[in-house]
Amino acid sequence: MSWMLPLPVVLPLLAAAVNAALDHVTPRWAHDSVTVAGLASSFVFSILIMVDSMSGEPLHWFSGWTPRGGVAIGIGFAVDPLGAGMAVLASGLALAAVLYSLTYIETESRNYDILIGAFGGAMCGFALTGDLFNMFVWFELMGVAAYALAGFKVSELGNLQGGINMAVTNTVGAYFILIGVALLYARTGALNLAQIGRTLAGQHAGGVEIVALTLILVGFLVKAAIVPFHFWLADAHAVAPAPVCLLFSGVMVELGLFGAARVYWTIFDAPFGAHQIAIRNVLIVFGLVTAFVGAVMAFLQSHLKRLLAYSTISHAGMMLAGVGLLDSKSLGGVATLVLSHGLLKGGLFLACGVLLAQFKQIDELRLFGKGRALPVLGVLFGLGAVGLIGLPYVGSYVGHAGIDEGATLAHLTWVSPLLMLAAGISSAAILRAGARVFLGWGPSHDWLLSQQPPEDPPERDARVPLMVAITGVVIVLGLVVSIVPGLSQRAEYGAERFRDRAGYAERVLHGKPMKTKVLPYAIQPTTGESVVYGIGAGLVTLLFAAFGLWRNRLSDAWRTSAGRVAGPPLAVLKEVHSGVIGDYVMWITLGTALLGGVWALTLR
Repeated sequence: MSWMLPLPVVLPLLAAAVNAALDHVTPRWAHDSVTVAGLASSFVFSILIMVDSMSGEPLHWFSGWTPRGGVAIGIGFAVDPLGAGMAVLASGLALAAVLYSLTYIETESRNYDILIGAFGGAMCGFALTGDLFNMFVWFELMGVAAYALAGFKVSELGNLQGGINMAVTNTVGAYFILIGVALLYARTGALNLAQIGRTLAGQHAGGVEIVALTLILVGFLVKAAIVPFHFWLADAHAVAPAPVCLLFSGVMVELGLFGAARVYWTIFDAPFGAHQIAIRNVLIVFGLVTAFVGAVMAFLQSHLKRLLAYSTISHAGMMLAGVGLLDSKSLGGVATLVLSHGLLKGGLFLACGVLLAQFKQIDELRLFGKGRALPVLGVLFGLGAVGLIGLPYVGSYVGHAGIDEGATLAHLTWVSPLLMLAAGISSAAILRAGARVFLGWGPSHDWLLSQQPPEDPPERDARVPLMVAITGVVIVLGLVVSIVPGLSQRAEYGAERFRDRAGYAERVLHGKPMKTKVLPYAIQPTTGESVVYGIGAGLVTLLFAAFGLWRNRLSDAWRTSAGRVAGPPLAVLKEVHSGVIGDYVMWITLGTALLGGVWALTLR
């Protein structure tokens, strides 16, 4: 079935090319049909590849350039369950975005379809490739399409600024990756992931490897919006169309984490395996800081898309902490969390698009009580917020439980309550906004929330029932992730294979068949501690949501004291997110120096 592996990439790119060539010839409906057909076919083939990857390591060597004597000269796709799963999520959400956009995007809709097709194909290519340089190539193609989509309404200053901020910061990250790739190529003479890892396994790790590790990981962490590389994300989400935000938060951020995990376990686990504790500690600290910064910033927003964007940053931090635990249990939990978060957060962004189309507003305070006219959308918005909390067997619960169990196995039991607190604050911001918009709870004015310029609505009357239906499908799929029989077992099995560097190299470079493993179709039980943490996150969510809505009812003395303590750090946090691109690049530089400096001292 190796012939099938390029299809999830080729078909959307081919659809984009056909539409670009026939831009002024075909009618709008034909243009849309080509895009939908390309992405739908990509989605179907991605599912078939994922099913096939559970019993083997599907390989495709372009032009028949198979390895000889363990040396890979050609370019290949090497697919494991987690990589195939990312391709399924990317193509599926891209398809949902296009269907949603059929009545949402009017101006330059043909260019929009072309960009979505290129974006979808690039994301699948990034997830499936087994070549480090081609990861960079797909990273760049993904980025070019994303920059254009972020600033799609280029005539508006805010859109242009958001697109430029995203382009500059992500391009800096791309340059870092390219330099890291060059260093590894100079060191090993190889670009294939498996071959680089095997070569470095027999060498002493020195300064070159440390610099390459730092630069490549920073490049991917920029894409994943990890603090202090995260500033571009909220600016881009605030101006991008809602279906584009679905792809940014639902897939692209997660692909940054996927890239970081891929290069670590296939390449850097070999030379730095003896220093896992140092690497683990750094990744967990960066993840926790990101989780709390994102959660607090989300709580301070009134612009709904900015609020959801900072919530995505918070969840990216939780995922990085799970990856940083460096074990299969937590990595399997991250994989499940990626799926549930991508669907739920994507659905919430689509709900914001409906609000903008219906009421011409996207600000929580300006929408006060107006959502009562859309009760079905209000229910879906509330369900999406609840699904992100981590309540037992609802939405993202199994993903959080996997990370909790991984932290327990690593004797880092203090990690789970911190993640519980961050998840509660992040979800509280969403629940507060939903209660204010759809129920009219709380005051219609709130000095604590940052005010943002309004966003222009879609240029034509959108078909709200169709948009709500697609939103509902995406959110409901996200809610049932934790009760899909066998999903947890397959995610953990995929994580075991993802971490098996030696086995991966044998399969890719020598075609060695792998042993199949029979997995049950059952809902995997979780520990009592995970249930407690899930319930705790729910209580934290209710507490902070109530505080956000009704804190004016507290005594003046209490509010004054709290303002004196929390006011200065919150003001600094808001000030740091300045929107000035020079500041963002400075933070990337400082973060890179910090990360590289710590590893230079600990990995020798």
